[in-house]
Amino acid sequence: MKALAITLCGAMTLAACAAPATRISTGLQRYGLDEPRADCVGTRLQKNLSIGQLQQLGRAAAAFRSGDTSIGALTPADLLRVAGEIEDPKVAVEVAKAAAGCGVLY
Repeated sequence: MKALAITLCGAMTLAACAAPATRISTGLQRYGLDEPRADCVGTRLQKNLSIGQLQQLGRAAAAFRSGDTSIGALTPADLLRVAGEIEDPKVAVEVAKAAAGCGVLY
């Protein structure tokens, strides 16, 4: 999802002043996820993934639906699809755990 791409890509920037968890949360809220769940996902991803892994996730998210002009709410399937494109299996596992543990998977 393009919104997810923008969110995660910005969140993974090393030069950013805000912590990755805060940036991930803010972006996820902007695209439809409520604050408690967005905060939860951001915190878990920051805790369980390295900066390099977060950057990989950001790059995959940027490529996901890059030509899509529609902006809609983030779906659990979108979140997991992006994570599944990463060669490092830990990224997909941690995204799935964060999504499930934070109630993003309905």
